[in-house]
Amino acid sequence: MDLKSLIRDVPDFPKPGILFRDITTLLRHSEGLRYTIDTLTQKCKDAGLYADYVVGMESRGFIFGPPLAYQLGAGFIPVRKPGKLPAAVHTVEYELEYGMDRLEVHQDAFHPKSRVLIVDDLIATGGTAAATANLVQQIGCELVGFGFIIELRDLGGRQKLPDAPIVTLIEY
Repeated sequence: MDLKSLIRDVPDFPKPGILFRDITTLLRHSEGLRYTIDTLTQKCKDAGLYADYVVGMESRGFIFGPPLAYQLGAGFIPVRKPGKLPAAVHTVEYELEYGMDRLEVHQDAFHPKSRVLIVDDLIATGGTAAATANLVQQIGCELVGFGFIIELRDLGGRQKLPDAPIVTLIEY
């Protein structure tokens, strides 16, 4: 299946000069969505990316993470923006192109030494995925790898990630 044909390009969003890759058109396509989850699952299995937990970052990681976790027989852990989780949290601060941001995960989300697979819809500059990996590793978990639907190769995000296998379905 040609997944690129199911992804809409939106020029000048969220600001002039940016070409936004909109996955909502993929999500509404039942066969495309099924193919995406099934293919990501198989590629993760082929790469040996078995985990106790799949971690998805707010917000589009919440779309692909739970069905992938289900297919892999793993639990799902959400990593959220500040102030969204009700219990005690671990926090990581990271740099954006325009400032700083933070991510949080519940302190009781997983035990140290858990095997963790980080999943998101897209890797661009790599900042959010790298920060999530940092958070997971600070807790003492083993990062088994990353899974992304889309990779924007020219933005170099892959180089910011720790040394771990990376699975992607589409490259631009």
